[in-house]
Amino acid sequence: MRIIGVDGLIKPSQDAVLDHHREFAGATSLGGWSLMFEPDGFLGVTDEAMLPLSRGRTVVTNHNAIAGACRFCWYRDGAILLDFDQAFPDDRAGSHPDGLLTEMRESGFDLSGADDLDHGKQFLAAFALAHRITGIHLTPELFASAEFIGGLGPRLPSFSLPGRAEP
Repeated sequence: MRIIGVDGLIKPSQDAVLDHHREFAGATSLGGWSLMFEPDGFLGVTDEAMLPLSRGRTVVTNHNAIAGACRFCWYRDGAILLDFDQAFPDDRAGSHPDGLLTEMRESGFDLSGADDLDHGKQFLAAFALAHRITGIHLTPELFASAEFIGGLGPRLPSFSLPGRAEP
């Protein structure tokens, strides 16, 4: 199904979970990249889904959950290069956990290890970091006007960050 704007993806996502016990996501093409938007889902930050998808390409995920779990991942060629919870950007995992330290700082991440980080600032920093990796600038206007192709995926029970308990 074709849907204009991310707001249009919310109802089909809710229906997929309630009626089919599946995930619903929409994808659109942007300058040589694909943008997937997944309301209330975890496919984009589930290694068993993203590692195979990243073979032969780069995948950047920026997951922000209402419950507070906020995960940023940088996958390439079937491997996870960088993985961290946006609330704890100083605690990174992956095969290149320090590969983007300069870009992370320049994007606005506080890497000091402080416990009282501004979560709104960290959320915006994750979008800035994704822009630095992909060259794609995500804006409210783009989210409102992009044409997505929606589809169903498997419902995954949850995800966990390396070395952390499941949220």
